[in-house]
Amino acid sequence: MKAVYYEEFKGKVEVKEVPNPTVSPDSVIIKVEATGLCRSDWHGWMGHDPDIVLPHVPGHELAGTIAEVGSDIKNFQVGDRITVPFVSGCGCCPECQTGNQQVCDNQFQPGFTAWGSFAELVEIKYADINLVHLPDEIDFVTAASLGCRFITSFRAVIDQGKVAAGQWVAVHGCGGVGLSAINIASGAGTNVIAVDIDDEKLQLAQKLGANILINAKETNNVPAEIIKVTGRGAHLSIDALGSQETCFNSISCLRKRGKHVQVGLTTADHKHPKVPMDKVVAHEIEILGSHGMQAFRYDAVFEMIKASKVHPELMLGKTISLEEAPEALMNMNKFENLGVTVINIFK
Repeated sequence: MKAVYYEEFKGKVEVKEVPNPTVSPDSVIIKVEATGLCRSDWHGWMGHDPDIVLPHVPGHELAGTIAEVGSDIKNFQVGDRITVPFVSGCGCCPECQTGNQQVCDNQFQPGFTAWGSFAELVEIKYADINLVHLPDEIDFVTAASLGCRFITSFRAVIDQGKVAAGQWVAVHGCGGVGLSAINIASGAGTNVIAVDIDDEKLQLAQKLGANILINAKETNNVPAEIIKVTGRGAHLSIDALGSQETCFNSISCLRKRGKHVQVGLTTADHKHPKVPMDKVVAHEIEILGSHGMQAFRYDAVFEMIKASKVHPELMLGKTISLEEAPEALMNMNKFENLGVTVINIFK
């Protein structure tokens, strides 16, 4: 099969012929119909993820049809249209037993713990308890664009943030994660503040439901501006980028007893950001992480899509071929693309 492939971190990325994956009793082989290009893939190529063993095929946001099933698979069959969370839980560890597969002790992650979906075929382990049947109304490209960004944002806003209609939500960073969070928070009936340094991304954020736009390049004090606009500060604030500045601003813009949810990956020089702990203590601020979402929560996402409360299709920036993917992957840190890029041509 054809796949995007690299043999060293920060090294050459190319499309080449590699061996087809082989099915195991608890896995399925997916014919990939669409796969999203995510900044996490760029982090992997840079060497920021210790799970990756070289040589490697990236890709973790996927949708497709089942081409082959393992002998233990009972809930899915060849030909089923599916997607899958980027974290697949083993089903046996204490976290899985409490319904928290997104932080499984033995998690399987295509594109990280194993070869991923920037390929014609991909193997998914622990398949019976992690695959998600796609409703007929949702096409493969939209399903792939849900990927890790939309579902992670859904958990961040709805399950971790526990937002209520009428509250204020601030989202720092309008990439794929941030735009998803904005759309979900708007669909939940909140007032949304979008923060970015790019006016074009802020305009897309407005289309997706942002009520207030703040260009951080043109604003001397982002937290002060958010507190001014909201009166007391945001009820929920999300760092959707993962930098020293966005993390600090996200916590600093909260009202008393507000919640900060960290979604953006903090790596390299940003790995241990400075935190305004004095405010955390004095104002009883909650600091939470959000890492993926369980397969059983997809129905809630699908219901919001069917009810037109969220519009993930509006976040689609462009579709590309597998041949175009290496260059797109290596250039992700330039933040040149507007919206989500999805690979949907594999020949």
